[in-house]
Amino acid sequence: MWKNYRGRYNKQETRYKQIQRYKVQETNINSKMQNNQTRKFDLEERTTKFAIAVVRLCKKLSKNPMNDRFVGQVAGSSGSVGANYREANDALGKKDFIMRVKISRKEAKETIHWLELIKEADPEFAAEIDILIKEATELKNILSSIIDKVLNNSNKEQ
Repeated sequence: MWKNYRGRYNKQETRYKQIQRYKVQETNINSKMQNNQTRKFDLEERTTKFAIAVVRLCKKLSKNPMNDRFVGQVAGSSGSVGANYREANDALGKKDFIMRVKISRKEAKETIHWLELIKEADPEFAAEIDILIKEATELKNILSSIIDKVLNNSNKEQ
């Protein structure tokens, strides 16, 4: 960098450096936003993958009146876990958010119930069902933790 005869920095070079500095700051902000979005919506992706895994299990089950009932129930409840969580992310307020996450948690519990019944009716799929029950339990615990944190934070604010 060079100074002109009055001891000031060349305006073009200074402007260039300002633009470069702005580009670096913008890149840092964009990468931080992307990281936050990835963390924020990771549970959405996880719940969707869980519902897809349940649907794939349902496709493998034999067709009979008992399985037909179980398949309809478990497919609906597993899909509702993710659907309600996504709605919670677009909630109108804190109470709406808590309500939707609670519904999502309730659907996870219901999914566990139906998976246990399917396991009893179709023991040949027990290993695959155990994995799904474990995932549903983890989702239920994550959702419970979210509810507890939001409620604890709102109690501290009051």
